[in-house]
Amino acid sequence: MLNDRRARIKAEANRLSEFFLTQGALPVEAASLQPAETLLDLYGEDIRARAYVTHDAINGEQMLRPDFTVPVVQMHMNEGAEPARYTYQGPVWRRQEAGSDRASEYLQVGFELFDRADPTASDAEVFALFAEVLAPLKLRAATGDLGILTAAVAGLDTLERRKSALARHIWRPNRFRQLLDRFSGAVPVPNSRAKLLASLEKTGVRDLISTQGTHVGLRSPSEITARICALQADATAPKISSAQVALLNGILTLREKSSTALASLREIERDMPAIRCAVDRFEARLAALAARGINVDALDFEGSYGRTTMEYYDGFVFGFYAENRDDLPVIASGGRYDALTAVLGQGRSIPAVGGVIRPEFMLALSEGAP
Repeated sequence: MLNDRRARIKAEANRLSEFFLTQGALPVEAASLQPAETLLDLYGEDIRARAYVTHDAINGEQMLRPDFTVPVVQMHMNEGAEPARYTYQGPVWRRQEAGSDRASEYLQVGFELFDRADPTASDAEVFALFAEVLAPLKLRAATGDLGILTAAVAGLDTLERRKSALARHIWRPNRFRQLLDRFSGAVPVPNSRAKLLASLEKTGVRDLISTQGTHVGLRSPSEITARICALQADATAPKISSAQVALLNGILTLREKSSTALASLREIERDMPAIRCAVDRFEARLAALAARGINVDALDFEGSYGRTTMEYYDGFVFGFYAENRDDLPVIASGGRYDALTAVLGQGRSIPAVGGVIRPEFMLALSEGAP
């Protein structure tokens, strides 16, 4: 019966919450309706497209809570003490595509850790707790580090504008690849842009704008001028070298056990020193994980892991999966989101890491349900 299954899922959620409570977490709640204007942009394209948004005459645009992390971070930055450990459980809502059998409403249980003393130790604590509570299910764990990829992009020998564009699209792999191909000269400049640049060689920016007729649209003439100047600068700038593209691809395609991945990243670091500090953090994290009993020689690391999840993750990322169960998405996932605390803290920030678990997927596995 549906109600009986819901009761079992709720019982599983309660068991998970109790585990995190025994680890020193404080129970917290978050309102089901959240201010869309403030928070929606923090989630990224995928969640923005799937959020249930409505308009309230008094409170403006509101959305049904698509996850707990953002409202919990906002709560902590407004009133939390440090360090802090929180746990929560409750429903979240996300629209699904037509014909999908995935639930639009489901329970989420989570744990968040705010502590500025030792971020790598915090990463290890959160991952180890999730590994412990999920251990009976014998799941495969995958990890990544968006901080390494971000550092690699920041270290490219190219225009700051190009690096900013690549960094902005790290969480959109297809767009990231398109930009990298264009900036490296692997694909030609779009025809429309080539025609525009050719026209600019014959006339100035202001004259070109004036020949287009009456100005309409949201961009002002000064904004259009700035954009055209940026396109000109991009067209004349040296291409990103094939050597640097190869190094970046080496990070993106890296799929090895963590201890082996560290050695591979140290090799890449020799020719891309910009990633040194990020790789140092990775090495420190592996040591912290090993100290908590995690076998890092058997722990999967993927250079691109986390690029299609929440856009607020900016460092260590992880997920737990059921082997041979393609019908079940990730059972649990999480990561570090330091930059998010700075955005919601309005100038104040604190290192933070956390994760969430889907109790109904755990139940499906433990009961052998399809």
